[in-house]
Amino acid sequence: MWFVTGATGHIGNVLVRKLLERGEKVRALILPGESRDPIEGLGVEAVEGDVLNLDSLFDSLQGIKGIFHLAGIISIMPGPNPLVRKVNVEGTKNILRAAQEKGIKKLVYTSSIHAIKRVEDGVIDETLPYDADNPYGAYDRSKAEATFEVLNAARAGLEAVVACPTGVIGPYDFRGSMMGAVIHDAAVAKPTIYVDGAYDFVDVRDVAEGLISAAEQGKRGQSYILSGQKISVRYLLETVREITGKKFFQMKIPFDLAKLASLFTPMYYSAAHATPRFTPYSLEVLRSNSNISHAKAARELGYKPRSLYESISDTVKWFLEKK
Repeated sequence: MWFVTGATGHIGNVLVRKLLERGEKVRALILPGESRDPIEGLGVEAVEGDVLNLDSLFDSLQGIKGIFHLAGIISIMPGPNPLVRKVNVEGTKNILRAAQEKGIKKLVYTSSIHAIKRVEDGVIDETLPYDADNPYGAYDRSKAEATFEVLNAARAGLEAVVACPTGVIGPYDFRGSMMGAVIHDAAVAKPTIYVDGAYDFVDVRDVAEGLISAAEQGKRGQSYILSGQKISVRYLLETVREITGKKFFQMKIPFDLAKLASLFTPMYYSAAHATPRFTPYSLEVLRSNSNISHAKAARELGYKPRSLYESISDTVKWFLEKK
C-alpha cells in the first residue's frame, strides 16, 4: 500500500487516480476538516492526520511500502510566511523521521522547479544546485530547504528520490490553481486581462506518471525535473478560444504597469480571499528563464509529456463539464 500526503491537491488526487488504475492500494492523509471532494468516490483509504503531527504519521504508516510526499503550502504572495516554512520544511522532516523509523522502503518527494537556483541564461537541469537562499519567495526557499532534508536522508540510507515539476495544469483541478483559474475563466468566456510572458507548463497527469516512474525506477538521492513545454500566456488564451469557439474580451497589460499594480494587488487578494494572479512573484516567473530540460527524466524514467494542446483541451472540457 502506498501512502500519499497532499492527496486532495491537484497533483495528489491525480496521482491517487493513477495508482488505483494500476491496481495499487492507497492510503491518503487528509487534514482534519479538509474537503475530500477531489478523492470522493475513489477506492482510497482516507485517514485524518497532519504532517506537523508526528504521532498521526506513525499511526498512518502501518503496512505502508512507500510514501509519495506532496503535502505543502504553495504561496506566490510577497513577504515572509512562517506557516509556509513550517509545513513545507518541518512537515517534511516529520515524514522523513517517520519513514526512517518505520523502515519504509521508498519515498518520493515532490519538490518544485522553483527550488532550483535561478539562472538567467542557458538550460535549467538537474546539474544546477538547490537554492535555499534565493530572494524570490518564501515558497521557493522552503522547497529548497525541504529538498536538502530529503537528500540528506537519502545519503543516510533512505530510498528517497526528488521530483521537480514545472507549472502544472490539467483536469481535476478542484481547488482552482492560478493557471487553472485563467483557463477556466477563458473557457467560460470571462473578460481576461493578461501580461506578456511565458513559462514551462506540464500536464498534471504526466507529473503523476513521472512520480510513479520515479518510485519504480528512480535512483536513490537523485532529482528528476518533470517539465513540459514553454508557452506564452497569449498562446494559452488563444488555444482556449480555439477549443471552445467562444470569443471573449482579452486585454494585454503593459508589463511595467502590471509590475506597478502588483505592489498593491496582494492586499486585495488577501482581503478578498481570491486566487492570486498578478503578484511580484508571478510576474517574475513569467519573465524568468524557462528553458527547462526533462532529458534526465526521459532517459532514466521513460518520462514523455504529452502536447500542451491536449492538456489545455482536456482541462477546458473538465471545467465545462464540472459547471
